[in-house]
Amino acid sequence: MRVAPEGRPFIAIAWLLALVLAALSWWVALMLWLPIAIWVIAFFRDPIRSGARGDRLIIAPADGKIVSIIPINEPDVIAGPAMRISIFMNVFNVHVNRYPTDGTISFRRYRAGKFFNAADDKAALENEQSDVGIASPGGPVLARQIAGLIARRIITDHAADTVVRQGDRMGLIRFGSRVDVFVPAGTRILVKEGDVTQAGVTVIAEWT
Repeated sequence: MRVAPEGRPFIAIAWLLALVLAALSWWVALMLWLPIAIWVIAFFRDPIRSGARGDRLIIAPADGKIVSIIPINEPDVIAGPAMRISIFMNVFNVHVNRYPTDGTISFRRYRAGKFFNAADDKAALENEQSDVGIASPGGPVLARQIAGLIARRIITDHAADTVVRQGDRMGLIRFGSRVDVFVPAGTRILVKEGDVTQAGVTVIAEWT
């Protein structure tokens, strides 16, 4: 199983502790700890993803469940009326995020904040977050990584002016979080609330 590099220290610590418990013959503690050690590996898994690609398509940047699709004004990247698609990742989802479109990173911003439940709409206003604006062939797209209740580290891989490819790794959020995608109003939305997405696979919208 391929894992994200950021997970290797956590995996090493989890399995070192398992070895210590085994060496001490603390079998009950070991049996309680092993599911956690296995989960740490699963959390940082980074599967190879393939799917539909193209300038007309906007791909899900995260694994998870769509918790809201709302009209909103987005001033920084869309510069006007937009639709926001919010994808909530629980602690069992893959947490590697992927670029929804080809293009050039036109906007980067990190904001420190609080750590409310990422499924709560309050998180979109007050939680720690990282914005990536992409100038794509179809138009501007904003992907926003939002920390969750127990998330404490947002990793965004690339700086402004970087040319990125649809489906390639954008970053990672540790331990429960959310990713919002903003597209211009009028873009055709292909998903609905409650749908489950796969990063780099699920087509969530297309340019009209």
